[in-house]
Amino acid sequence: MPRIALNGFLLCRSLEEADRVSVLLPEHIRLSRANPGCLRFEVFRSQSDPVRFAVSELFRDREAFEAHRARAADTIWARATKGIPRDYRITEEED
Repeated sequence: MPRIALNGFLLCRSLEEADRVSVLLPEHIRLSRANPGCLRFEVFRSQSDPVRFAVSELFRDREAFEAHRARAADTIWARATKGIPRDYRITEEED
């Protein structure tokens, strides 16, 4: 069964918006890493472009990825970041 990887960027529109994202990130990362089947969940704020966040996620399978998305859909993170542009690529990776 293929693993599911998500890689890309969260692209805030202002420094204020990026700062709000930074405040919420630790809890979002903690909860996401606690999801069953989460193999990697990393988000890094760019030093050279502080409104840009690099995102890298890896889940055991599609079921684990979809469970993560369902859990995250009704959180403070989801409500606070709704509408922030994302440039993500989701791929399947064989073991």
